Amino acid sequence: MARPGLGLLAAALLLCAPAAQAQEVQSSLLTLDQDQFFLESDFGRAAIERERAATAALEEENQRIQAELVAEEQALTDQRKSLSPEEFSSRAAAFDEKVERIRAEQDAKAQALVAKREEERKAFLQVAGPVLNEILGERQATVILDKRLVIVSLSAIDITDEAIAKLNAALAEPATAPSDEAPGDVATNPDP
Repeated sequence: MARPGLGLLAAALLLCAPAAQAQEVQSSLLTLDQDQFFLESDFGRAAIERERAATAALEEENQRIQAELVAEEQALTDQRKSLSPEEFSSRAAAFDEKVERIRAEQDAKAQALVAKREEERKAFLQVAGPVLNEILGERQATVILDKRLVIVSLSAIDITDEAIAKLNAALAEPATAPSDEAPGDVATNPDP
């Protein structure tokens, strides 16, 4: 006579077998969600916070400047009746030049924010390279593909969460001597 508990245990083991096999998958290809890797890492979160603060400061500055220019334009309009046409024209031209100069300066500041974002991404890849190289070695894999380029894959080859955890741990450690690994062991795509 068979024990009723053994049948349930056998069924449970059969149901768990695919999950266990998925964790043991050996693949020379790994996938990584580059956006998630950046956005959810401590490095990425700090970079995003710096960018948000700089963007907010620039927006506040733009609003302040706009209010000042609107007031200056209104004052010039109010003076129009008391000025000669030549004097008003001269002041209006000077005001227009000032507005164009300020617009160019503010556009340059916005472009500097975009350039800073790109610098942050490049710095991130410099820091992330050794972590990804370590995962390649641990998994005995040869390449990490951007998850967006893969149509179908096993979840077991997605290393995004593992890479985030390892990167955060590496960044939390105090700076040590340079690694013995040769630079360029990992070729990374600078456009995540």
